Amino acid sequence: MLRGWRSAAAACARRLGGPRRVPSMAKSKFEYVRDFEADDALLPNCWIVVRLDGRNFHRFAEQHEFKKPNDDRALHLMTKCAETVMQELEDIAIAYGQSDEYSFVFKKKSKWFKRRASKFMTHVVSQFASSYVFYWKDYFKDQQLLYPPGFDGRIVLYPSNQNLKDYLSWRQADCHINNLYNTVFWMLVQRSGLTPVQAQDRLQGTLAGDKNEILFSEFNINYNNEPLMYRKGTVLIWQKVNEVITKKIKLPKETEEKEVEVTRTRTKVVPLHCDIIGDQFWEEYPEILAEDS
Repeated sequence: MLRGWRSAAAACARRLGGPRRVPSMAKSKFEYVRDFEADDALLPNCWIVVRLDGRNFHRFAEQHEFKKPNDDRALHLMTKCAETVMQELEDIAIAYGQSDEYSFVFKKKSKWFKRRASKFMTHVVSQFASSYVFYWKDYFKDQQLLYPPGFDGRIVLYPSNQNLKDYLSWRQADCHINNLYNTVFWMLVQRSGLTPVQAQDRLQGTLAGDKNEILFSEFNINYNNEPLMYRKGTVLIWQKVNEVITKKIKLPKETEEKEVEVTRTRTKVVPLHCDIIGDQFWEEYPEILAEDS
């Protein structure tokens, strides 16, 4: 009966040239179920951080033959997905990624989706995961995607600029610690012939200096010369850049169009591989933390 009423109302609206949707004031006896929805609005005036991680990515990396300790294809694919998230969703001020994780920082004053936590979480994770599948072939040209990857996410609020800076510093410090360990570990396995268990035993209890010494003395590797992307991770920020494009224009007193180069300024997502723990980065890009950015 209800369905028939809605169909009749919609047909009437079409005949009258009005909207095709049933008027929003229409009610049904089932609408009370909306009262069960939880209010998940996030606190105002706080930085909103959505961090996602690959689910069971150790297994995923093994089955898709990722290179150890770092696979440039996988890292660049992660960054491409993060760039897509920033371009598609509003109010992301900065993002930081390493390995199989990415953190997206939404502005303190963001009113996107009325600051509903579920909306932030689901939009970021779904956009990222779908982009990973969509762009896979661009980075893994000779490796078929065997099954769709999974990502989980969490939301954390940070009330002050210093809290946010400390959070990002924590993630970059984690990048350094993990990458140094993995670099030494895989050198011991790949070049010294140790089993994974033996390599793990060899590194148990070692400090950063010990690991650096193993790399240098046994493999002639200066860890400080390793690519910044491995050691520092990837920072994504918005920057104004000049782009040169070719346009066809018709000049006065000319009968045919000519191609000319035109420089235009646009804002785009730019990846950086740099230190964000010290003050230099924040002094160089003060607009990231600006209240009115």
